[in-house]
Amino acid sequence: MPADNMIKIKTKQNNLFLRVSQGHFATNHSHSNYYIDVVAQKSRLSEAKAVAKALCGSYNYSTVIDTILCLDGTEVIGTCLADQLTKNDFMNINAHQTIYVMTPEMTGTSQMIFRDNLVPMIQGKHVLVLAVSVATGGTAKAAIEAVRYYGGEVSGVASIFSTTEECAGYTVTSVFNPNDLDGYFTVPSHECPLCKQGKKLDALINSYGYSKLG
Repeated sequence: MPADNMIKIKTKQNNLFLRVSQGHFATNHSHSNYYIDVVAQKSRLSEAKAVAKALCGSYNYSTVIDTILCLDGTEVIGTCLADQLTKNDFMNINAHQTIYVMTPEMTGTSQMIFRDNLVPMIQGKHVLVLAVSVATGGTAKAAIEAVRYYGGEVSGVASIFSTTEECAGYTVTSVFNPNDLDGYFTVPSHECPLCKQGKKLDALINSYGYSKLG
């Protein structure tokens, strides 16, 4: 079970590590042999700051970021990242200016929309998409499509964990990747080797956490 065998993977930065548990897990889109717990990074200020510090170095003076679009409850990280990118001692084209930090509204059919009063934060702006993880890339791609639809320009995709360096033609910057997890896999359910071995699911997982089964 996720909470029973959680381990921590440390990085060189203080207050920055990945909490993971091995087992058999299912999302809406895939099956995986790891549950990655990012609740603390999303809600604990010290860890959110550490994630933001790790990500901001990838967005140097040549990257314009006017808006950070926060997915999966990453608003705290997004706020910390905006703060880092506008610091006086950080060489970024946005220095001394401001950055919008916002989240999309989801419709009943899982489409991302922005109300008329929020469109100016997207339209004509350079938007960084911030996600918890980019594995299948479905959520990030939906966000990219929404930004384009509302007249914005995507500056890139940032995440805590990613299995890819590219999503819909944009560079993905992440703090962790599969090289940090021994034997990690995420595959469509019909291709899952654990299912083929007859192993039952341990939990259903999403960006909010996990629900144990059995």
